[in-house]
Amino acid sequence: MIEIRHFTGGYGSKVILNDIDLDVNRGEFVGIIGPNGSGKTTLVRAIVRLLRTFGGTIRFEGKDIRQMGFKELAKRVAVVSQNPPVMAMTVKEYVLLGRVPHYGKLQLFETEADIRIAERSMMLTDTLAFKNRYISETSGGEIQLALIARALTQEPALLILDEPTAHLDITHQVSVLDLIRRLNRELGLTVLIVLHDLNLASEYCDRIVLMDGGRIRKTGRPEEVLNYKDIEEVYRTVVVVEKNPLSLKPFVLIVPEEVKKRCER
Repeated sequence: MIEIRHFTGGYGSKVILNDIDLDVNRGEFVGIIGPNGSGKTTLVRAIVRLLRTFGGTIRFEGKDIRQMGFKELAKRVAVVSQNPPVMAMTVKEYVLLGRVPHYGKLQLFETEADIRIAERSMMLTDTLAFKNRYISETSGGEIQLALIARALTQEPALLILDEPTAHLDITHQVSVLDLIRRLNRELGLTVLIVLHDLNLASEYCDRIVLMDGGRIRKTGRPEEVLNYKDIEEVYRTVVVVEKNPLSLKPFVLIVPEEVKKRCER
């Protein structure tokens, strides 16, 4: 679905991403991890043409994205960003914005078909119960669900999420990622997700991309990427990697300085 070859890009004259090679196959759930400033968000922005290209190509469904208009791309790719939605809108009004890329030339308002699609998206994300509530009156977890509902209303083939679990407690982190995983499995939706939490990436992702300094350090299954050597070198901190006794996926444990000193004695 996505083919990135020798891509180098950035903002203005500044290069952020260097010689990126990456494939994302249809139906995959792929996570992007890495320390702050490693290029995670920049990479997903590049896929939706929000980055200057210095070299290489990005193809979506076989077509160079530079040959695709923003409206054409928005019909196939939906992005759940870190930016909160407009607070003066109701949840339903916000979710309906996902239909805008599908509007005809003279269309100004949503049709009955648009409303049906939006309500189906709200049903899938359990947001129907508070569809008439203003965004400003909803909780952080509910806002995240509304963001995903709006993205689904675009009827995308690819769903990109930039740190959807940031600022959420563990209950809402799990519920949001369970939802995304279910959409991936049941609808065949391809997912590309940026995550800071290595253990969430390990549990939910089919494949993980580890970034460092604007380059891809490693890509593979969680057990191939989440080893102590690569994590320590990229994050520059000491960790212990064990197995989750239930899922058997890698589980990364931090080692505080006080513990390190005690172990060195």
